[in-house]
Amino acid sequence: MSRVSNLRQVPTQVRARVNLNIRKAVGLNQDPPPRCDDPATSYFPVDSVARLVHGDLSSMMVGGLASIFFQMLHPHAMAGVAQHSRYQHDPLGRLLQTANFIGATTYGDIPSAFASIERVLSVHQSVRGIADDGEPYFANDPHLLAWVHSAEMSMFLSGYQRYGRRSLSPRDADTYVREMAQLATDLGVEEPPRSVAELGAELERFRPELRLSHYGVAARDFVIDGFLDKPLQRLVYRLLIASSLDLLQPWALERLDVPRPTVVRRVMVRGATRVLCVVLRAFVPPAEPESLRS
Repeated sequence: MSRVSNLRQVPTQVRARVNLNIRKAVGLNQDPPPRCDDPATSYFPVDSVARLVHGDLSSMMVGGLASIFFQMLHPHAMAGVAQHSRYQHDPLGRLLQTANFIGATTYGDIPSAFASIERVLSVHQSVRGIADDGEPYFANDPHLLAWVHSAEMSMFLSGYQRYGRRSLSPRDADTYVREMAQLATDLGVEEPPRSVAELGAELERFRPELRLSHYGVAARDFVIDGFLDKPLQRLVYRLLIASSLDLLQPWALERLDVPRPTVVRRVMVRGATRVLCVVLRAFVPPAEPESLRS
């Protein structure tokens, strides 16, 4: 191979290496589940808004972190995590499990999606106990599943709306919520929201139940402090934490006991995060629906 050909290969090799390092840093150290692009057998429509939203790693990192903070506010959900997981010992492993579930249901065929759903429900069967308020909890309780689903979905959507590669119309946002309602139903959620308005109303109904338990305090501090060692990774992580907290409503920040950022800080964080997302997409291109790939 000529020297010119070697030089032409360098950018591709660099992108591949950086892509691998980025994915490893966020726990994606396995190949993604097989992608199904057959409309007849795909769990989600091949041109779904869910594929657009979930395929953008950069905005999903922001939305995913925000959803973790949001979910901490339900004492029963947090008790289940604290009492039945090793998230502080293997945080990247837990992130990988979540990523695999999202990947299997968003991009997989119907059998692989249902197999992933069944695995989650099977694990949840043993996740039960007593929360700090003395009340019993059960991870497969439809009410608790509804909270987790709504909290995740709202933050994934908000993350993409603020930092995603493409603009979402109000109709697109409603379509995303409606698409995700099918997944929620298959998980056991009763009457999940099917529009942005219904999602907002659902989250409002949960507000009286939300507070920061002592388990939540430990989880909040663990996530904010971070678990990455390399200086550049820690710098990027601090920015992602700031941008994810910025997605939350002021009342949620208050219950998390996290200071609300100043206007100047919000502007700086959003600008820096948009730049970061552009850079990340150069190395980890979005896995968009076939109809939108360019």
